[in-house]
Amino acid sequence: MKQITQQAWAKRPLIISGPCSAETEEQVLATAQQLANTGKVDVLRAGIWKPRTRPGSFEGIGTKGLPWLQQAKKLTGLPVAVEVATAKQVEDALHFDVDILWIGARTTVNPFSVQEVADALRGADVPVLIKNPINPDLELWLGAVERVAKSNIKQIGLIHRGFSSYGNTEYRNAPMWHLAIEMKRRNPELMVINDPSHICGRRDILMDVMQKAIDLDYDGLMIESHIDPDNAWSDAKQQVTPEKLAEMLNTLAWRKEDVDSESYHAALEKLRQQINHLDDELLQILGQRMKVAEQIGTYKKNNNITILQTNRWNEILDRAFLKGDKLGLSKEFITRYFDAVHMESINHQNKIMNS
Repeated sequence: MKQITQQAWAKRPLIISGPCSAETEEQVLATAQQLANTGKVDVLRAGIWKPRTRPGSFEGIGTKGLPWLQQAKKLTGLPVAVEVATAKQVEDALHFDVDILWIGARTTVNPFSVQEVADALRGADVPVLIKNPINPDLELWLGAVERVAKSNIKQIGLIHRGFSSYGNTEYRNAPMWHLAIEMKRRNPELMVINDPSHICGRRDILMDVMQKAIDLDYDGLMIESHIDPDNAWSDAKQQVTPEKLAEMLNTLAWRKEDVDSESYHAALEKLRQQINHLDDELLQILGQRMKVAEQIGTYKKNNNITILQTNRWNEILDRAFLKGDKLGLSKEFITRYFDAVHMESINHQNKIMNS
């Protein structure tokens, strides 16, 4: 790996920025120069090939945009990154000396496509970032990591760009933070980058997502930036100017995972012990709750009553929402928590009913 790429890859937090799409040579070079001038950006990015949901949308300038990135690198001294989805795109990107590649969400969702990219990468000395799949499936994400790793790629990182979801949400792609946190827990050795641009889909809520990612100890951010966002050829609403990007990065409260202080560790350890005791009590109570559920299961079995009682379940949820609100617990958390408890209760009753 080239020294310039090694230095960028090792930096924390790692900031990757650039336009959603490379549109013209002038736009790419102007954006790159302005981003470099901020002193805040470590890697330049630009979409060369753009997988779109429906035909007819701008699908990227194609291979002719790669020399523009070469020029941007010469102009700024910063490494460049692009998304690849096919073997030919990998070949072209490497031919034009692209420093970092990433696999997009629409590719990660298809193991055949990931394997094609992985095969094309075999033997290449280039870092690869892998976005989460569009649908909330950790196994697909893990599978993509394993396929790329088997091609002997040494530097692999993750990009959390949110997940498609049905229902009301303020986000373009729901962050589903718990999935990214679980992915990080399973792969502590991998760098994890947050992509607030694709999570938000609009620039007015970028800061909230950026700050939450930093608070959750992400290793960096990938943020789309354009010299004229409102007139961008793709994803105009989620891009910001280089000047605005610098302002946002300066505003963020940067956290540390740890500090070298005995008093800090002592205070934190005391609070963690309280958490451990409370968790133990929660598990004990949940165990007792399941025993009561089993007794209910026995009663239902003896009286030929169905396990699921919809009216009772709605009553439990309504009661929990009221109590949870008073305790400062979000409706979203209450729903997820009680859904899990309810399913475990159903499983216990099902064993009783069919024993």
